[in-house]
Amino acid sequence: MPHAAALAAIDAALASRRTRLQAVVIGASAGGVGALLKLLPGLPQQYPLAVVAVLHVPEKRQSQLADVFAPRMALPVREAADKETVTSGTLYFAGSGYHLSVESDYCFSLSCEPPLNFARPSIDILMASAADAYGPALLGILLTGANHDGAAGMAAIGRAGGLTVVQDPQDAEVATMPQEAIRVRRPDLVLPLDAIHTLLLKLEKN
Repeated sequence: MPHAAALAAIDAALASRRTRLQAVVIGASAGGVGALLKLLPGLPQQYPLAVVAVLHVPEKRQSQLADVFAPRMALPVREAADKETVTSGTLYFAGSGYHLSVESDYCFSLSCEPPLNFARPSIDILMASAADAYGPALLGILLTGANHDGAAGMAAIGRAGGLTVVQDPQDAEVATMPQEAIRVRRPDLVLPLDAIHTLLLKLEKN
């Protein structure tokens, strides 16, 4: 999609919304660290939304994602903790070996249920639980990846009235995950990374 067309699509999608977005959930797998390094730095310190990201990380290895992103971000960055309240203006990463959910009281919950789509943490579990908690106040973003995790979660966000954004498969390092999400339920927007970054910045003013 040409950049001008992407900007027009973003503006139209935001103008059509009647509920103020409160949180962003992001899922990625293969190629996801590089994608997030292009997507997230540049968000302002007083960002008005909470940002929660799940990347597939090896279960038996402690996640270093918060340490990698903290020096590059203006807003606070940390690994999500069990029973912690989801706070706006903070970037959270799911740790390794546990599923991460958002409860109805906007607190995180960690669980040891079996892997879903061969993944723990599962993108689907985070997205579906956040859709239940936030409804139309949720933005879901699905990026590059090599399996089908996230497609069902994005569909749940769409059914709950949230805004759904999928990375353009042609822009993704690995197209499988975006393609499956588009196949399962057409998202509101299909955008390259630079346009998704623009969308996130526009949310500061919306």
